[in-house]
Amino acid sequence: MAVWDDVLGATDRKVFEAAGWGRPAGLGQRPVLLVIDVNYNFVGDRPEPILDSIKRWRYSCGERGWQGVAAIGQLLERARALRLPVAYTTNPRRPDGFDLGVWNDKSWRSGDDTDVQGHLGNQIVAEVAPRPGDLFVEKKKPSAFFGTPLVSYLVALRADTLLLCGTTTSGCVRASAVDAISYNFRVGIPEPCVWDRGELTHKVNLFDLHQKYCDVLELDEVMAYLDGLEPGLFDAEFPAVREARDGVR
Repeated sequence: MAVWDDVLGATDRKVFEAAGWGRPAGLGQRPVLLVIDVNYNFVGDRPEPILDSIKRWRYSCGERGWQGVAAIGQLLERARALRLPVAYTTNPRRPDGFDLGVWNDKSWRSGDDTDVQGHLGNQIVAEVAPRPGDLFVEKKKPSAFFGTPLVSYLVALRADTLLLCGTTTSGCVRASAVDAISYNFRVGIPEPCVWDRGELTHKVNLFDLHQKYCDVLELDEVMAYLDGLEPGLFDAEFPAVREARDGVR
């Protein structure tokens, strides 16, 4: 049963089936793991009910976010064992908010200081924090590609696939997935590794992404895919990963 089955109407299901959407696109042979905005802003500083967490962290997705962090930890462990490149994003803003432009105009709490540069909210949570050799980009808009060097990194790595994790499903994950396929990268989204503050927005956006843009997968499916890859696929293009993880200086 897909995560969206309980919110998908019968007519919508028939329409997408009749139009031929939803065929598995498949993943390539050179994947990069992209961890999107898994910072304290989006999960809070501890697991707690979302309405409690949002009182202090306006972006927070509450306990669901911490469940996603645990799932990402499992995926990271497998990816690092294969020496796959891992890229992270976060999105600090200037104190005056100028660099985010109109993005925050939809929230009356846009003046909260949790996402200002230097605040704990912008830090990747310790459980899945970047390690030496990982890639890191700061972004100012939803997509990990907009105004960042991410695509140039992927070209240099000769990557053909992105495995997207993080938050939120309806926002930065979706925007990054659409931009990724626009650059002709294959995209896989392990459902337990992404989350949203709204259950409906999580399910509906995953449905739409799976129908038209990429493959939404279970975590064990992604693990099985990784098990079929040879370790060190990127050693030639990105020796810093091997050296950092092997302790070579």
